[in-house]
Amino acid sequence: MRSLRTKITLMTVCVILVALTVVMTFSVIFIQRTEHQKSDQLLLLLCETGERNLEYYFNSVQKSVQKVAFFVTSDLDGLSEEQLTRHMARVGKYFDEMASKTNGVLTYYYRIDPAVSDTVKGFWYTDLDGTGFVEHKVTDITRYNTADTSKLVWFTVPKFKGEAIWLPPYITDNLDKRVISYNVPIYYKGTFVGVVGIEIDYSTMAEQVDSIKLYNNGYAFLSDAKGNLFYHPRIDVTKLTEETWPQLPVGVLGEDTFIHYNFEGVDKQAAWLPLSNGMRLNVSVPISETEGDWQDLIWNILYVAIGVLVASSLFTMYYTKRITKPLEDLTEAAEQVDKGNYNIALNYGKDDEVGRLMNTFKRLTSHMKENISTLNRRAYVDALTAVRNKWAYASYIEDLQASMDEDSSQMKFAVGVFDCDDLKAVNDEYGHDKGDVYLRKASHLMCRVFQHSPVFRIGGDEFSVIFQNDAFEEREALLAEFKKAMEEINASTKNPWEQVRVSYGISVYDPELDGAVIDVVRRADKNMYENKRNRKEDE
Repeated sequence: MRSLRTKITLMTVCVILVALTVVMTFSVIFIQRTEHQKSDQLLLLLCETGERNLEYYFNSVQKSVQKVAFFVTSDLDGLSEEQLTRHMARVGKYFDEMASKTNGVLTYYYRIDPAVSDTVKGFWYTDLDGTGFVEHKVTDITRYNTADTSKLVWFTVPKFKGEAIWLPPYITDNLDKRVISYNVPIYYKGTFVGVVGIEIDYSTMAEQVDSIKLYNNGYAFLSDAKGNLFYHPRIDVTKLTEETWPQLPVGVLGEDTFIHYNFEGVDKQAAWLPLSNGMRLNVSVPISETEGDWQDLIWNILYVAIGVLVASSLFTMYYTKRITKPLEDLTEAAEQVDKGNYNIALNYGKDDEVGRLMNTFKRLTSHMKENISTLNRRAYVDALTAVRNKWAYASYIEDLQASMDEDSSQMKFAVGVFDCDDLKAVNDEYGHDKGDVYLRKASHLMCRVFQHSPVFRIGGDEFSVIFQNDAFEEREALLAEFKKAMEEINASTKNPWEQVRVSYGISVYDPELDGAVIDVVRRADKNMYENKRNRKEDE
């Protein structure tokens, strides 16, 4: 006959075993689910950020071409040689202005169909070295069959489609450059006249994609729904031939946002989003990198649970009452964590197995909370200055643009661009740690003076402030306060890295001048450089 002591011991051990099993099961399920959700959310977040940046870039190009096409259509007053010649002069001036305002433009052109005129051919301007657009000899369209859309695609495809179109990457005629382009066919009273278009440098798009990275081996690439690969950071698409062209895994071609596939023997998961030009932005990462942390975490919890069970079996007869209450607290804490509440209080302070289990559990929940908070914070906060970063800036500009598109007449805002003078000199002479002090001091002053306006770090030494509401009305006074505060700081110290020397420019949204928020930003940037030149001259 078993003694009561033995029965209590067996019963307690069984209860502990069951309790630990429940806790372990819920912990494993919760951790696995949370980590999967976290990795999926992180993939999607990176994909959405990249998609916004690429779409913002592509949309700027598309809008520029559409504005030119509208101007061309409204300016055409006939198809005679004399009328077309005058028309070309007017369009060339307007097109140059639009192309100069658009980032990454390699070439722009307006070509006339030889069937319309064999003397007025149009124009083609290129900017191959970034110094400005120069006129280039135009391609002789008469050498091609314009009904063959495999040749001279920038002209033949829009003519065949009869609508504006983004073309996938191709090697541009005569320049041997890989580009993508947006083209709009031009019609006059139902007659096809020609094509206007912009070609953008392939490398500009590649830089946007290369900036998207995740874990150690995660990356982004561009494809389409048919499996055509447009850009891949580890494959030089420009050198591929029909024989060496890779076949994308079947999983990549699915319609679900989150996909799993195997590439070169490695299981991967990815998220993708469509782009307006027909491409897909894919963000991919090896599954082993997303699962490694939570699998180790589960094993550690399992080892701790086994240790607690063994210890409890040895000491349960003496510490039954002492163990029961802490285990109840631990179970309650696990349930709170399972519900997403990480602010738990475990006050068992004794240095025994239960105490070590609780400390491990607290560290576990604390690390999980810190990791989730860190991931959310890093997505939109600059690590050095703690102000909002360029991704947050892009999102804010996008929201501001959406409001402008809804009702521009009600919009009242101004954009300020601030540039820290002589940062390179401070870095070179005193070290990058002093340069960091300089940047933080400048950003802290901006946040203090413009405390009711969002402050963004949009470059190495460049910041931006959006003035709205009361701050918009008080912008001149705030800028005066900022200038005075700089002078007071600079007068109080002789250390260059502790001073604040900032050039700034501000521009107010004018619906008569600004078709988009980026136009306001460009004018603010121009005003900043003017201010910088004036400051240099005063010195």
